[in-house]
Amino acid sequence: MITIVVTTKGQIVIPSRIRKKLNIKKGTRLYIEEKGDALIIKPVTSEYFSRMAGVLGTKGKLTKALLEERVRDKERGS
Repeated sequence: MITIVVTTKGQIVIPSRIRKKLNIKKGTRLYIEEKGDALIIKPVTSEYFSRMAGVLGTKGKLTKALLEERVRDKERGS
């Protein structure tokens, strides 16, 4: 079990072993979900969007737009 500390700003540090395993790098967006008394944090990847495709009935248009936005963000250095 790994424990981490929350800062006064509500920030946490994800241990490097976990970041490497999940390919989390600077600028990686994370999805956070509250489930009961637990928090689930997942990196937002193209696989995540592929799994979510069709949930909103947009026939993949929303997924494509979000992935394009992510590419633009990376190009701008955001």
